[in-house]
Order: sequence, then C-alpha cells, then structure tokens
Amino acid sequence: MIRTSRKILVAALSGAVLAVTAASVPLVASRGAEQTARPQAGASADVQALLDDLVESKAATAALVRIQRDGREQAAGAGVGDLASGRRADPSGHFRIGSVTKTFVATVLLQLTDEKRLGLDDPVERHLPGVVPDGGHITVRQLLDHTSGLHDYMSEPGYSTNRWRGADRFRSYTSAQLLKVAFAKPPNFPPGTQWRYSNTNYVVLGQLIEKITGRPYGQEVQRRILGPLHLTRTSVPGDRPGLPAPYAHGYKTLPTGRTVDATRMNPSLDGPAGEMISTAADLDRFFDALLSGRLTSAPALAAMRTTTPTGAGFDYGLGLQRYTLPCGASMWGHSGELIGYMTFAFRSDDGRRMTLSLNPGARNPTEEQILPIAAAAICD
Repeated sequence: MIRTSRKILVAALSGAVLAVTAASVPLVASRGAEQTARPQAGASADVQALLDDLVESKAATAALVRIQRDGREQAAGAGVGDLASGRRADPSGHFRIGSVTKTFVATVLLQLTDEKRLGLDDPVERHLPGVVPDGGHITVRQLLDHTSGLHDYMSEPGYSTNRWRGADRFRSYTSAQLLKVAFAKPPNFPPGTQWRYSNTNYVVLGQLIEKITGRPYGQEVQRRILGPLHLTRTSVPGDRPGLPAPYAHGYKTLPTGRTVDATRMNPSLDGPAGEMISTAADLDRFFDALLSGRLTSAPALAAMRTTTPTGAGFDYGLGLQRYTLPCGASMWGHSGELIGYMTFAFRSDDGRRMTLSLNPGARNPTEEQILPIAAAAICD
C-alpha cells in the first residue's frame, strides 16, 4: 500500500498498496460544502489556516488534527461532516484508520514474544502448519516488516479498499478467502531479500494471533490494548459497515466525474491489515503509550524500531514507519488509507505527537499542504 514517490508526501505516508490517482474533476457542489469549521479551543491560527487550505483547495472535504507538544494541546477541524447538510466536521469524530491497524496487530505480536509464546525468528510453519506456502522459510519478523515476499491480495482487481467497489463494498470476507487470493500468485521475491508492502502479511499475522491465543486478533487488541489504555472510542468493526457517531463522511470522485459517498462499507476485506476505527485522541494515547515503552518490554520496542530501508521516503520497522522531516527530526508511527479516509499518527522521541485525519476531496493533498502540519507538531 505504498507509493514510492516522495513528491507527494501524503501519498507516501498513506501506506496505499497501489498509487491512488487524484481525480481532476471538482466535487459536485452541495449545499454547505464551502463551510469550514471554526477554530477549536487550543488550535493555533497557523494550524487552523493549514486545515482550511486543504478544504478550500478541494484537497479534503474534512480535516481533523490533534497536536501535543511542549505540554500544550491543539485540536482543530475544518470542512464538513457531510456534503448534503454542510454540518461542520467534529475534531473529536471517528474515522477509519486503515493501515494504522497494523501497529495494533504488531503490538500484540510483540507482547506475545515478551510472554515467550513465539519468537520473531520462528518460521511461520511452526505455528501455522500448511497455511503459508514455503512457510518454513518465512519468519514472523519478515511478516511484520514486509520482507516476506508474499503477494499482496489487494493488488488483485476488485480486492482493494482504496477503490470504489459499488455494491461489492458490502461483501464479507474471511481471512482464508483473502489468503487464497494471495497465494494464487507466486511470491514477489525470496523471503528476506527485499522489502515490499503487502497486506497479506498482516492477514497471516491475524491468524497467527488467533492460533496462539485461541481468540480472534480483535479480541486480543481489545484485551491487551484498548481496555488497559481506556481507548473506548476505538473499535474493530468486523462486518459492521458503519462508523460510530460523530464522523465525517468519506467520498470518492469517480473517473466519470460523479462523486459517491464511500462511508459505509464492510471492512472485512481489510481485516487485520486495516479495518479499525478510532479518533485522534485515542490514536494519540496509543502511540504515546507504545513509543514510551508502556505496552512492551524495552527489547521488544527496540525490535519494533529496527527498520528496513524501503525506497519510499521512510524506513519500516515491525508495524512502525519512521520519517525524517526536513528539519532533521524523526517521527515514528503509521499512516493509513481506506477509500474516503487518510490517517497519519506519529510521535517524536521527545513526546511531540500529531494525529491527522483527512477525508480526501477531488484531488490528493500535496506535500506543501501536509508537511507544514507535521512540522508544526514535531519541528522546532
């Protein structure tokens, strides 16, 4: 789910399997669509102006951000929750987090290694016999950092949640069905020899969690992370097509010029690779807990932060991305994209954090629009 060009930072941050082409046709005009949210309490004028620009330039129908730095919190929103009514977007609203789900899955796996229930260099075949072709030569670590070589099922026609799928978006999928699609194609390369983003890796990891714990991965995420951190507004939806209120609708402009509402969909096509729903406040709390060492042992966190170069403008660890900003600061976290929604959740080592949710508009945001928001959160 990665676009390798860094010219459009948001496309690289999004973690998309396939390059998402920005539509060149404006959104259909709707009553109230030009309204933007007023600055929220604690939001600086500069950050608010950056969000307003995203909406006014048609790069987003809604934009929400939460920034924590130097003991201060900023929360801001711009745009509308839905184009029909023109109601303002709520900065505390829910959104689909896409591939940020992978960091939750990776955290559960690292907790299991802390408990000595598996090792990062265990072959997959040891725990899931007969499930993964050549599983005796693919390790848990290689699944986590996308060096397994397994073909990405989302690259197959009709299997990407970054594309409009019409009525098929309400279909339900099992992990076994998704892996059957993936394994119908040969691996991209021998395990451990290259890096290539593949959602198949995290579908396998979801099965691995269930095999080891006896519970679906979502229950383990709830039991180990959401419950202890009181992330009451984060959920694993399974087959449920909607989002908890409040939320901003996600839209897609088709090549024909028609704009469709892509908010409701069955996210089981993403599963452990990207189905979860959260809020900016919950993601901020999760990444702060993880990266400050409160969810795993120090060696496990060090393993998560051991990265592989990707050639995509960032380095990839075990369920974590590391970006280096032009100011020289590094930020750790993950990004995600699912039709109608983009998410960026990052933290620097000194505790500065940014969580940004976008509902893309008629075109993708540019680097010049996204980078200043990250800089406002992380850079001096």
